[in-house]
Amino acid sequence: MRKTAFLVVAVILIISAAAMAANQFGISDKREVTFYDPVMIGQTLVPAGDYTVVHQMKGNDHLMVFTKVGNKSVAATVKCSLTPLKAAASRTEVEYKTSANNTRVLSRIVFRGDRAEHIF
Repeated sequence: MRKTAFLVVAVILIISAAAMAANQFGISDKREVTFYDPVMIGQTLVPAGDYTVVHQMKGNDHLMVFTKVGNKSVAATVKCSLTPLKAAASRTEVEYKTSANNTRVLSRIVFRGDRAEHIF
């Protein structure tokens, strides 16, 4: 009986440790963001609107998938780098660069409550 209880506790601890390691940067798996102008996300130009953002891992790569609310055919996937913050972000911030043809290009995003920023 003791061996079984020990085994169950060990499995729970291993699963908990794996879950914490997968989210070492304290980011949520799903967020929402609004773009007020068309924006280039990676290689995709998306129209202004509300987007659901889902974080995915592909091997060691961190990907963000932006899907337009109400129109799932409008989507963009981009690889990003995570940079830790000193504390949880107090507000959501979105930064852009401007391309040669005056298109906004997503360069950085941090979501309120997350402990890392996403750099593109």
